[in-house]
Amino acid sequence: MSCALCETRKPKRFCLAIHQRICAPCCGEHREVSLDCPSECVYLQQARQYEKPRPLEALDQSALFPAIEIGDQFLYEKQELIGGVMVALAKSLRHRSTFDPDLIGALTALTRSYDTRVNTGLYYEPPLVNASQQSIAAELQAHLKEYRGRDEARLGAVRWRDSDVLKALVVVLRMAQSRTSGRPQSRSFVDFLLQQFSEKTIVAPGEVPSGLIVP
Repeated sequence: MSCALCETRKPKRFCLAIHQRICAPCCGEHREVSLDCPSECVYLQQARQYEKPRPLEALDQSALFPAIEIGDQFLYEKQELIGGVMVALAKSLRHRSTFDPDLIGALTALTRSYDTRVNTGLYYEPPLVNASQQSIAAELQAHLKEYRGRDEARLGAVRWRDSDVLKALVVVLRMAQSRTSGRPQSRSFVDFLLQQFSEKTIVAPGEVPSGLIVP
């Protein structure tokens, strides 16, 4: 019996993506590339233990909105807002199977929309490449609107400006770019969000989510 992929080497692993036995080299080569690896795969989980976050300076800087500066004071004072974005993302992912690239695409589009709004006052909706990105972006926008509305109703004033939301989106986008493996079918950041915020639906005003880690 030989590996179902290379048909050469001896298979030593059962692949949950194709429900056949494959060899270790093929597992590593095709993982999250041509194989849609389920999150419960033990070999995927083991591989993630050895994967370090990708340094932001090594990534495509144009995808990270480099003109937007994020200082330590913002990270400290706006933890609640940043957490709200992450919980809203997790909520939008809960009932769908999504890869990191689609999540990052939706997050990028929404960030670009807020960037245009803050700098020009114009409302711009960048085109999205597929239905998954469109749905995620729409749900994230709706959850953020709900979150900000509840907070403003409680305080009787606008608490989070569009510029604050823009920076919070950039923080989460940079985190997503760092935490994804970069493979086309990666779910590293998706799984991180769902694991961290699986029991919540939206961050309550005044609450800082636990486990919030920012780059």
